[in-house]
Amino acid sequence: MIERTARPIPLKKNEITDRTVGRLVAYRRLLQGLEEAGAALISSKMIGDMLGIKSSQVRKDLSYLGEFGKRGVGYSVPRLLNDLSSILAPFARWRIGLVGLGRLGEALLGHSAFRSDDYEIVAAFDVDGAKIGRSFAGWKCYSMTGISETIRELGISVLMITTPAAASQSAVDAALAGGHIKGILNFSPVSLTVPQGVEVNDVDISVELEKLLFRLKFNDQQRKVSAGLETNMVQ
Repeated sequence: MIERTARPIPLKKNEITDRTVGRLVAYRRLLQGLEEAGAALISSKMIGDMLGIKSSQVRKDLSYLGEFGKRGVGYSVPRLLNDLSSILAPFARWRIGLVGLGRLGEALLGHSAFRSDDYEIVAAFDVDGAKIGRSFAGWKCYSMTGISETIRELGISVLMITTPAAASQSAVDAALAGGHIKGILNFSPVSLTVPQGVEVNDVDISVELEKLLFRLKFNDQQRKVSAGLETNMVQ
């Protein structure tokens, strides 16, 4: 197996979109499974077919990051996986804190996706005295009182926010007071105000559900229109 280490991102353009990064992560997951299955080569068409993405989009995404593969031959699965993993991997393992130990917070702590070589959850925070000091899925829950100091002591630089909407901004303000947080994954249904230089990604599950339901409605409507046209043509 090829040794994988983090390396700088050799971007050909000044910016790369979140959607592109999402596809790169999907490519890596696919390639991990293919490598485990013993696959040696793969084409952009095969990647696209497996993920429901146009092969031209696959080639475009990979071209942002350098030259991969050979025309007519395809990509070496181990080599492409190594290159993607090296590009996506951080230079150091990120240490993450989770703020808000309600049902969603506890579910996230127990999720296998948050056990990774690239990052680790090192602490949870809550205001509930019955939870403070206890361990949840192997991680200790700390008090929100003095959170910025605890963040400094534990070397936390990324937060996941799963607090109720009314408490989200004040929790973030307290956590950011020490200036050690670089990024926030926000699961609360509110837009957070943060200092310049702090990245925030919002994950609003209800919005994602609404988007899905809209697409289903749209697809159903299109099918009915098509069926109506076909009926008229037959008549």
